[in-house]
Amino acid sequence: MQNHTGPDTPNGEIAARQAMMKVLALAARADIEAAFATLGSLPEFTPMRAPETGLVMLRAQAGGQGAPFNLGEVTVSRAVTECATGHIGYSFLLGRDTRKAQTAAKIDALWQNPSFRNQIEARILAPLRAKQQAADQLAARQTEATKVDFFTLVRGED
Repeated sequence: MQNHTGPDTPNGEIAARQAMMKVLALAARADIEAAFATLGSLPEFTPMRAPETGLVMLRAQAGGQGAPFNLGEVTVSRAVTECATGHIGYSFLLGRDTRKAQTAAKIDALWQNPSFRNQIEARILAPLRAKQQAADQLAARQTEATKVDFFTLVRGED
């Protein structure tokens, strides 16, 4: 039984899976591995594609409407693993951290299984989201503290 996102998958589940993958992509490997270890006994995982690192070309558009151009290359790590339940997990992450990619792929495979989803949400994703929100709030406060209000002074004629 393979559970892939495709045309037959409800949009809500696709969006939830994308949000889950974003949380994993933004989290530090140590945080992901520590949270993953709290799950306890898990099914076996079989790597379908060994974790690997490569380059991806980034494309951009000037002003969002101009002609596309190559912005540059970025290093990514990816992994694909199959859980004994038949679910296939994927991960594509910026950087060269193949261990993080492999753990994220395992979490993706487990998340697709309804019997593990609540556990993944509570033990892994909720703490990671909270940590990321705290970091975002700190960055916003630091940015606000350095905010400069520019205004124009009208000088009279001498």
